[in-house]
Amino acid sequence: MIDEINAILPQTQCRQCGFPGCRPYAEAISSGAADINQCPPGGDEGIIELARLLGVDPKPLNPQFGLHKPKSVAFIIEQDCIGCVKCIMACPVDAILGAAKFMHTVIIPECTGCELCIAPCPVDCIVMKPVPTPLDKEQPFTRNQKKAQAQLAKRRFDARCLRKEKEIMEKAERAKQKRAQLVKIKSENTLQE
Repeated sequence: MIDEINAILPQTQCRQCGFPGCRPYAEAISSGAADINQCPPGGDEGIIELARLLGVDPKPLNPQFGLHKPKSVAFIIEQDCIGCVKCIMACPVDAILGAAKFMHTVIIPECTGCELCIAPCPVDCIVMKPVPTPLDKEQPFTRNQKKAQAQLAKRRFDARCLRKEKEIMEKAERAKQKRAQLVKIKSENTLQE
């Protein structure tokens, strides 16, 4: 059930629902700890799909968690970027490229519009811009296009989480080896004395 709920969520990983990502929110819905109307990016369409899946009546989006708005993506004002990398660390789907002390840029097709990169930016050089509609400017995104975008965002988020987990494990292993080396040096010094 959790996977089915998670598949309906937009995978923005924006945390507006009060949970640290779409999957934890799906788990909370499944366990009854959260309501189906806490996802502003999913909007009414998402609430209706969740209600249908769970066999409950749809309800309006709870404004306590934000308001639904058209999809937008982050845009970095390049001349103002100082290369602090804070936005890169905040992006849940690795949609921002750059290096320390160099200008950053957003990979527009990868950006979920979560807005998590805005707050950490010390120079306010990140703005949100509406996503251009598909080829036919009057035609909104289809359901299949939205699902494909959500699946891509989920894969990128999962890959980032795995990378971060690996980095933590590698750092712990390096610290362990360093401690072992220090103990060895200390015991050798004790023997020499």
